Amino acid sequence: MKSYNPRTGMEALQVTPISKASAMQRAGRAGRTSPGMCFRLYSAYTFQNEMNDNTVPEIQRTNLAGAVLSLKSLGIGDLFNFDFMDPPPKEALYKALELLYALSALNKHGELTKVGRRMAEFPLDPMLSKMVVASEKYKCSDDIISIAAMLSVENSIFYRPKDKQVHADNARMNFHTGNVGDHIALLKVYDSWKETNFSTQWCYENYIQVRSMKRARDIRDQLAGLLERVEIELTSNANDLDAIKKTITSGFFPHTARLQKYGSYQSVKLSQTVHIHPNSGLVEVLPRWVVYHELVLTTKEYMRQVIELKPEWLVEIAPHYYQLKDVEDSSSKKLPRGPGRAQEDR
Repeated sequence: MKSYNPRTGMEALQVTPISKASAMQRAGRAGRTSPGMCFRLYSAYTFQNEMNDNTVPEIQRTNLAGAVLSLKSLGIGDLFNFDFMDPPPKEALYKALELLYALSALNKHGELTKVGRRMAEFPLDPMLSKMVVASEKYKCSDDIISIAAMLSVENSIFYRPKDKQVHADNARMNFHTGNVGDHIALLKVYDSWKETNFSTQWCYENYIQVRSMKRARDIRDQLAGLLERVEIELTSNANDLDAIKKTITSGFFPHTARLQKYGSYQSVKLSQTVHIHPNSGLVEVLPRWVVYHELVLTTKEYMRQVIELKPEWLVEIAPHYYQLKDVEDSSSKKLPRGPGRAQEDR
């Protein structure tokens, strides 16, 4: 079951026992179309004592930032006294409000800002919609909606057939030439597909899922229509990778990490130890500073979809969130030579 931890901002698929309601619903399937029996693979004691009565509602185990933004745009000011059918945890609400404030979607009184109103128009995660809104400033909205559409399809773009894993990996690494980062690689995939006039054959040759690409194209068309609605011009700036990276950072600046010893990373704000996902194009490169799309917990805490960034961008883009001391690289400072202070004091 997918569960989200607001404290760490991490999603994990956890093994949880089914609920009694779920078990009863399963049993109801037996004998539905012809006589049948239901065998339960657990004891009556387990059913009575170890299972919850009902499945935990999704609102209580998910990131609430999108829901909070929608409620705010509907004019609901006081979320803590709002009559939810299943009230979510207070902490998750606080975290969602904090994030929206950091993204400039809410002002300090918790009211929707002009940026927030534009973000609410997009049916995306608030960080993605902030990235799309910020693309106006860096004149690369055309490229950014392609990236947002590809990210929305989740991780089903590339596939690796068992008998052709090497070919599939080579095809994937072709999009990562120049260590551009995963977001830019996704943009290259979409643009190359577009150049071949959305060819199915091209997808087969490059080990790319055709259905996922078609879904990304539909999402992109929808986003292009919404850009018009919020009066953002469609502009492309594919050659200026820094502008695209800055736009991505504008939405995802809370998701940054810096390289530690031995190849692990530490997230800047929460000081968690995280790792680049093995599927990433940057897993061999290990840039010093990265911004990531999401954190998932499988065997380790992995960052999915990673690009490199320059630490000074953080202070430029989000001065309210990062001070200079957060981004100064301690590893680049050389230790002073000569006797240390402790020796001088003796």
